[in-house]
Amino acid sequence: MSKFFALIPAAGSGSRMGDELPKQYLPLDNKPMIYYALKILCKTPQISRVFVVLAPYDNYWTQYDWSEFSEKLVVLNCGGATRAESVVNGLAASQHECTVDPNDWILVHDAARPCLSLSQLEKLINALENDEVGGLLAIPVADTLKRSDTEARVQHTESRENLWQAQTPQMFRYDLLARALENTTKITDDASAIEALGYQPKLVHSDATNFKVTYPEDLALAELILKERKL
Repeated sequence: MSKFFALIPAAGSGSRMGDELPKQYLPLDNKPMIYYALKILCKTPQISRVFVVLAPYDNYWTQYDWSEFSEKLVVLNCGGATRAESVVNGLAASQHECTVDPNDWILVHDAARPCLSLSQLEKLINALENDEVGGLLAIPVADTLKRSDTEARVQHTESRENLWQAQTPQMFRYDLLARALENTTKITDDASAIEALGYQPKLVHSDATNFKVTYPEDLALAELILKERKL
């Protein structure tokens, strides 16, 4: 049977947060943000190992205690200049840490999505474990979309019919994902690389709580969601 591995590219700086501390380490309810993604992935029984891909000269990781994840967590200091490069490097390095077969599943998740729930993760795995291509968590676009000109004036309203907002994890076979990313690194998510090979990833319905922390005000919302789950 195919095994499941998770990979978190965490070599970025998160410049839009306006903070010198890389976004994955920003404090969230007294823990670094990446802690919450690691906790969900490591506690999921189906997942064999969780690879976190850090920048080669990351000076922050060792300042925290990660011992609770020691049974599954593997740290790879091979991050690249872009998210896609970090995933490519992480996939290659994972082969030196343990045996990952071409048909094993890789779940790539953003460190900046701390509110991923166990039910969302299990829904993704259950929906895709027998799928020929793989897929991703996503939600249908609910807001009205406007396309602007260069002066921030509305050119026209975009139809939101059949439009989805992509989330992570995005789950694909090791071999397919590696081949897809070899062909293009100018993408913002892994599904785009799979699409470029002519495949159609499956969209697995998620919800808005699995959002990406991008701006400072997002931290307060993420903290509220995490605290409510503890109640």
